[in-house]
Amino acid sequence: MVTSIARQSIVIKCKLKKSILLGNYEFYYAAGLIGKLTGQTFDFDVSPEEMSAAAQEALKNYTPKDDREEYLAHIFSNYKPDEEKNEQMKELFSWGLTENAIWQE
Repeated sequence: MVTSIARQSIVIKCKLKKSILLGNYEFYYAAGLIGKLTGQTFDFDVSPEEMSAAAQEALKNYTPKDDREEYLAHIFSNYKPDEEKNEQMKELFSWGLTENAIWQE
C-alpha cells in the first residue's frame, strides 16, 4: 500500500465527516495524529488493542479544536483494530506523530 493514500483518506474523511476507518493502515496514522494532538506518546510495539485503549484514554482528556478533530476521535473510537502490524503501519504511525500539515490534502 502507498502510505500517502491512507493519510489522504483520513484527511478527506475528517473534512467531509463521512465514512469510517477501513483498516489498520488508517488506524495507525490516526493513532499517530491523536498522539500529536493530545501530546501523548504511544508505543508502536504494543498490541493494536493496547494502542487503541491508550489513544482513547488520551482523548478523554482532550477537547477537539474543530470538527475535523472531533470526527477523527469519533471514527477512531468506533474502530476495532485487528492484530496486523507491519513496517508501513509503523511509518504511518510515525508520520501522524510528526505531521506538520494535518489537514492539508
